[in-house]
Amino acid sequence: MSEPIASHAEGIEIEDIGSNPNPARPIGEVIAARYGRRALLGAGAAAAALAASGTAGAQPQAPQRPAHSSGNTPDGGPSTLTFPELRHQLAQGDAVAEGYEIQLLIRWGDPILADAPEFDVARQTAAAQARQFGYNCDYLDFFPLPRGSRSADHGLLWSNHEYTNTNLMFPGLGAGRAARSRTNAEQVAVEIAAHGGSIVEVRRGSDGRWRYVRESRFNRRITGETPMRISGPAAGHPRLRTKADPTGTRVLGMLNNCAGGRTPWGTVLTAEENINLYFGGEAAANGPQRDHYRRYGILREAVYGWGRFVDRFDLDKEPNEPNRFGWIVEIDPYDPESVPVKRTALGRFKHECCTMALCPDGRVAFYSGDDERFEYIYKFVTARPWNSDDQAANRDLLDEGTLYVGRFDDDGTAVWLPLVHGHGPLTEANGFHSQADVVIEARRAADLLGATPMDRPEDVEANPVTGRVYAMLTNNSRRTAQQARGANPRANNIHGHVLEIIPPMVQGRPDHAATEMRWELFLVAGAPGFDAGARYHRATSANGWLSCPDNCTFDSKGRIWIATDGSPETSGVADGLYAADTTGRGRALTRLFYQAPTGAEVCGPCFTPDERTIFLAIQHPGEEPGSTFERPLTRWPDFREGVPPRPSVIAIVKKDGGVIGT
Repeated sequence: MSEPIASHAEGIEIEDIGSNPNPARPIGEVIAARYGRRALLGAGAAAAALAASGTAGAQPQAPQRPAHSSGNTPDGGPSTLTFPELRHQLAQGDAVAEGYEIQLLIRWGDPILADAPEFDVARQTAAAQARQFGYNCDYLDFFPLPRGSRSADHGLLWSNHEYTNTNLMFPGLGAGRAARSRTNAEQVAVEIAAHGGSIVEVRRGSDGRWRYVRESRFNRRITGETPMRISGPAAGHPRLRTKADPTGTRVLGMLNNCAGGRTPWGTVLTAEENINLYFGGEAAANGPQRDHYRRYGILREAVYGWGRFVDRFDLDKEPNEPNRFGWIVEIDPYDPESVPVKRTALGRFKHECCTMALCPDGRVAFYSGDDERFEYIYKFVTARPWNSDDQAANRDLLDEGTLYVGRFDDDGTAVWLPLVHGHGPLTEANGFHSQADVVIEARRAADLLGATPMDRPEDVEANPVTGRVYAMLTNNSRRTAQQARGANPRANNIHGHVLEIIPPMVQGRPDHAATEMRWELFLVAGAPGFDAGARYHRATSANGWLSCPDNCTFDSKGRIWIATDGSPETSGVADGLYAADTTGRGRALTRLFYQAPTGAEVCGPCFTPDERTIFLAIQHPGEEPGSTFERPLTRWPDFREGVPPRPSVIAIVKKDGGVIGT
């Protein structure tokens, strides 16, 4: 997510205020110390040899032409990806590589429950929105039907609904943040209902087209008011108790769900991210939890003015309500009657994701990024193995385990520091009276342990082929030259980079439970030859470079597919989906596959099991400081007068029915 308070030019983002008060040893200093004297990613014959073997970071890139030029090599160089590379663009519509087809699957407001009305943008109600597909789709996941099968043409599609663009949803409210202060009570109720997530049954027909099943018994909306259970160490803690829930174990809804993940036992993990947007009041400046609020970016004036109509968003009336958000939520997509569960053992912060990796002993590791400048990368390792033969045994597996935060040392060592009550400074002397306090204040606990502040850690995913872990570090425009101290990362790092974390091998398998790993750089974003420090494979074309890596996924060949968020502001091209080999001669040779309509972010890349379809969430089309309901930047995907842009899920297939990318 990337939405400005006033204007993109001001470089101020409402979700990313930089609340770490003392970002000691940011990752820029660490990388500069490690790479500064050997030209960042290696040079000359040694670097070329390592890259060819798939064991080094990206090779130095020769200068290329800027955006909007061609410059492709005829055969894509040494890349194993065979699609013709798309040209960079910034347009009202979207585009995909030649030989592929974009299919519109579902849009904001499309009815998904049997009693849902048709979408009527002029007559929106909360009751209708709670039965229709929500706003700003983000993380996607495909769950085959029947459960346990490998079906690739029939399944359940999960979608997060992160936040709402008030100025594009309702007429007459104007542009920007000010629109949110003009909403009435019914419009606020619509926005709350538009948050959360959706589960829809989808099928690919004999004509090759994907459609959703409107009245499926599986279809479900999770909203900002859906009752949920709180579990784990923070459940019942006094800081989670409210007037409406004196037990501290029940909460209404989930908010700002960005990316996510899944479990090996077939449930969705959806991540609450920028929860600071929704809460405000004088207590933020003067209340007993003011320091705690400040560490999570909660200010006196909420970005969303919901507290004018709903007491639980007013800190002066419900000071503990924010502590009930910022968690990982587990949901069973196959059971529409199941109660979502907030799993507090995984810590409270601005979770971008929660992605799994199996350990050699059967335990499961889950990686998360805390999406804010100078915040941290975390992982959680379950206390016991998951049971593939008894799904019931896995029901509360996420309530017991160890939460870690990452420290990335100058010598290339990655150390995972346990956030465990009683460990090091995590004691009563520092205000941690139990593990509940540690997970509620995970950020402060990580501060005290000396974790490495990163450049907006977003998606963190393990490559299923190599076991290496890739962290999307989207950007950090607030790094100073003194903090950078070297070739890369850069001061005013507006383009971001991708970190590669290498776990040790145990009996031929990557050990994601290990507390010591190695790290390298996979690529450094920006336009080679024009943005200082940008580095890719030397054959990357003038259309293959990217800016602001955000989400990623992998195909069965171990190739990475990177979605971006922020390219229009940083590089003048639309956000898109890029792919690259992670090993071999084409390592870090990124190629442009898809570009979104103007103002939109590409989210949630998700393959079907046969990899003949990739689903993408196209979030906030037309988002721009001056864009309004009446005069949007684009009217994608309907392109009808009077209809604003509608966040949507698309399916991309190869026209010949083949596997994506090959």
